[in-house]
Amino acid sequence: MDLQTLWFVAVAVLWTGFLLLEGFDFGVAALIPVLGRKPADRHLMLRTIGPLWDGNEVWLVTAVGATFAAFPGWYATWLPAMYLPFVLVLVGLIVRAVAFEWRHSSHDERWDAAWTRVITTGSYIAAGGLGAALGATTLGLPVGEGGVRVGGAFSGWSWPALLGAVAVLAYSVVHGAVFLSLKTDGDLRHRARAFALRWAPLAALPLLAWAGLVWLRSGGVVTAATLVVAVVAVVVTWVRLAAGREGQAFTAWAVVLLASMATVFGAAFPVVLPSTIDPAFDVLVSTASVSDYTLTVMTWVAGFGLPVVLGYQAWTYWVFRKRLTAEPEHAEAAA
Repeated sequence: MDLQTLWFVAVAVLWTGFLLLEGFDFGVAALIPVLGRKPADRHLMLRTIGPLWDGNEVWLVTAVGATFAAFPGWYATWLPAMYLPFVLVLVGLIVRAVAFEWRHSSHDERWDAAWTRVITTGSYIAAGGLGAALGATTLGLPVGEGGVRVGGAFSGWSWPALLGAVAVLAYSVVHGAVFLSLKTDGDLRHRARAFALRWAPLAALPLLAWAGLVWLRSGGVVTAATLVVAVVAVVVTWVRLAAGREGQAFTAWAVVLLASMATVFGAAFPVVLPSTIDPAFDVLVSTASVSDYTLTVMTWVAGFGLPVVLGYQAWTYWVFRKRLTAEPEHAEAAA
């Protein structure tokens, strides 16, 4: 495998890892108005992601940084073409982070409820914006010669962007519900599992449609197999949820995303950004990447730094692996 292909795989893994880990953060926050019937429930839901959400966002920083460092031609075309979605993502993540910190600064119930709504809103905005950006970069943008966007600021808001936004939002909501059923106990656990059981097949459809469309355009035998794996994983998720095996269901639902994104990026390769105007204007791995020398240096740096980051994050998940239960006296004090 040459270095350009290796780093394309690395970038794909980073974006997929972010959607997988931050996806349940987004989903839990999005479900607060649905499952958070009482202050104790809302407090418990936020406790499940409290130690994890900021660490998960490191994957986004790393994914954007790797895209910029390894494929500046991709970065320089993609981000300006989807400028508004990325601005919305930044705004959503900023207000979400502020809300996580500020909601603890007062014990007033209205203060807590207001900042909890900000967390939910920011999660919706960030998830939808990232889905729109990724959907557009794999299904096509109006890009002309030299990677220049054709049209105004809203030219990137096409059906591929909409499909990507819906796919990431729908997946994340069910991902959050499955995560809650795995991490909590009591009434919230049962309601989260029931929600996921009801909506998982429907929520998977936009993601599978996204992967299927990319495969129809340029897929092969291997990506057809990964697409089949994604479909089977949806069925396994539903069956395991019905049996009350939340851990197996969470794993299967993760496989839905992993297999779908493997289909998307695998079928798209070597095109990193297809042009909806003319295939001659497609941005390719070979034309968007930096020199082999730079990629070699990056590979050595990543080889030393990545295991440390992965080890630290794995340790964090291990430490906070136990189920949480709403404790009325603690919940009342935190409300």
